[in-house]
Amino acid sequence: MGEAMTIGQVMEQALAAYEELGELAETIEDEWSYVTDLGSAWRERIAAFVVAHGAEPAAPSGRAAVERAIDEIGRIRDPHRAIDWLSTFPQVVLTAFGERP
Repeated sequence: MGEAMTIGQVMEQALAAYEELGELAETIEDEWSYVTDLGSAWRERIAAFVVAHGAEPAAPSGRAAVERAIDEIGRIRDPHRAIDWLSTFPQVVLTAFGERP
């Protein structure tokens, strides 16, 4: 895991991975509006969490959980599965730091 990180730094990594997930999901044209709206809502929710807690040190357990979730969504190749994870991933990331989604 390396050096200590803040919650904001961990969430920055999570959001970068989330962007890639969203890009995969957007390849389904019929779902584009849903995907972009859902992604925007969750990015706003995570951003609000970062404003409130971003400077705090990231607990090792929370950081590990986020890293595992990033690894999991990095394996997704099916755009339909990506859509499923667009709401799941942010909930996992927030819960990893004790925040209610």
